[in-house]
Amino acid sequence: MMRHPNVPRRLFATLTTFATALTLGLVAVAAAPTVERADAATPPHGDGDVILNMFQWTWDSVAAECANTIGPAGFGYVQVSPPMEHVRGSQWWTSYQPVSYRIESKLGTRAEFANMVAACDAVGVGVIADAVVNHMAAGSGTGVAGSTYGQDSFPGTYSAPDFNDCRTNIADYTNRYEVQNCRLVSLQDLRTGSDYVRGRLAAYFNDLVSLGVDGFRIDAAKHIPASDLAAIKSRMNNPNVFWVHEVIGAAGEPIQPAEYLGSGDSHEFNYARQLRANFDGQIRNLRFIGDGKLPYDRAGVFVDNHDTERNGETMSYKWGAKYILANTFMLSWPYGSPTVYSGYEFSNNDAGAPGATETTVPDATCGAGRWTCTQRWTEIRGMVGFHNAVSGTLVTNWWDDGGNLVAYGRGNRGYVVLNNTASAVSRSFQTSLPAGTYCDVVASSNCSVTRTVGSDGWFTATVPAYGALAIHVNARG
Repeated sequence: MMRHPNVPRRLFATLTTFATALTLGLVAVAAAPTVERADAATPPHGDGDVILNMFQWTWDSVAAECANTIGPAGFGYVQVSPPMEHVRGSQWWTSYQPVSYRIESKLGTRAEFANMVAACDAVGVGVIADAVVNHMAAGSGTGVAGSTYGQDSFPGTYSAPDFNDCRTNIADYTNRYEVQNCRLVSLQDLRTGSDYVRGRLAAYFNDLVSLGVDGFRIDAAKHIPASDLAAIKSRMNNPNVFWVHEVIGAAGEPIQPAEYLGSGDSHEFNYARQLRANFDGQIRNLRFIGDGKLPYDRAGVFVDNHDTERNGETMSYKWGAKYILANTFMLSWPYGSPTVYSGYEFSNNDAGAPGATETTVPDATCGAGRWTCTQRWTEIRGMVGFHNAVSGTLVTNWWDDGGNLVAYGRGNRGYVVLNNTASAVSRSFQTSLPAGTYCDVVASSNCSVTRTVGSDGWFTATVPAYGALAIHVNARG
């Protein structure tokens, strides 16, 4: 796992501890991973590893939100949209069509980007930048910062020899050569095997790191040979910077996310797909969510992202209460490095951020307009705190009703109940928590709802329909 070289590794429960716990009967689910993953590049002032994906937020908006909400909530990182110059247009996908590597986009200027990184860093939040490595823009025109571009021509950046010989669009996703050498929806595919292209991309990464960026999401990684990405990263001034690859890993395709673990983590899309299936079916199956997937400490996990919420592959904000339940599970279960998604409401899949024009995006406004602002939801903030509080603990006291009511603990530090049914449920629950009164962090942000655990570890509560409860030792009544 790649990490920031100046940050010491936190200690975790070992696999030996897990085996001992199984022998003692502390873990009801033999297949479930039990070590909390918290070994991403921890920010220098924070102690969390949860990523907040702030899709299409301006740099000024992110800076303000870091200080007011994200830092106090305990997020470890914000992930921001691609910061390089891109084509003009109000649609969200214009941010993924590079024109140059100038840090000037419709989301803000270079100075605003640097200010955002500093503002987030000041409250213990690192910045992960979405990085477009596979291609440059399609067609011809002028970028948002004034750079011109055309077929095989990006003056000062790339020319014809810097693009792959295949000039047709990918037609067969079972053909590795096509997927990694031909064009994705007409986007000009970079020759990432070229020494010059590798050096130019490494220089772009180095520039962002010089501004304080802690890591990168590698967009469209499956369209680039894993060896090319490893070679690009090796040319960075600091090749240990955190990377997580977007490798969709669809069934039947030859290119899978495990191929890319040599240069960083990979996103585990099957995790999000299973969340959708289980919350639409029976959540008792969530206890096996790590089976057949990437190693728990190398997987980036999410409920949804900007692509999957639009194509219906995963859940989205449109699922309402079940969406909150899925995020509650993700932030409480020890598999992968979790990313919470914060975007905006939409009815047109191409629609850009609220108020977007061809060259600008207005600052986000929470509480008005169409921004979802999930980072401000009581349940999300409460569960980020829960996630941080239970880091390194085992899954204990698993219980389910055989269908859509589940409960489980995280060692002697936390306990969660998920009710994926249309009726409230009242019952008693067995925990490993010390006796005392605990704040229900998904029910309120000010501890106005509490749960009392007895000396025997039991407590009784009513869990609302399509609702949850969560208590942990860092939030006492």
